[in-house]
Amino acid sequence: MAAPHITFEPSEAKRAARERALSARARCDPASGAALGAHLLREMPPPEGAIVSGFWPMRGEIDLRLLLYALIARGNPVVLPVTVQRGEPLSFRLWRPGDAMTRERFGTMRPVGEARVPDVLLVPLLAFDRRGYRLGYGGGFYDRTLAGLPGRLAIGCGFAAQELDEVPVGPYDVPLAAIATERGVIRCGDRLI
Repeated sequence: MAAPHITFEPSEAKRAARERALSARARCDPASGAALGAHLLREMPPPEGAIVSGFWPMRGEIDLRLLLYALIARGNPVVLPVTVQRGEPLSFRLWRPGDAMTRERFGTMRPVGEARVPDVLLVPLLAFDRRGYRLGYGGGFYDRTLAGLPGRLAIGCGFAAQELDEVPVGPYDVPLAAIATERGVIRCGDRLI
């Protein structure tokens, strides 16, 4: 007798994928962010003067701080996300090396600089696929943010080990233009500006 077909709801599939991704990430070196940054600057550098959003690493995420310093040295203003109320898109504040940082909920850190809107978004992820879909922590903050910033270049940033054959996708998931890892940049479809 054949086993019955099992249909997973996206939330169940996403939960299982998050567990696998967290396990894979635990074996990765956050300092691999230096290699990611070198690939990104060589293969897909942000336009001159473009405001770039980064993120402060937490819980084993890839560390982009060297890339953020390099972007500032190139003349790209850097902003970091501000954690907002659940259900709202992120906002961003200008950051410069040495600026004071404020701890927020979820373990995030935000700068106290002026609010700015990014042109290019470096997006953290737990998992990704080559279609450009990412799996985050489940709050939907980046999906709401990207939906509200059409035409912006969104690049997922993580470890190559976080790649899945296919990320479970829900109706509000927004695909990325590219994924940057310590092994290189993966362009995803025609979403590049």
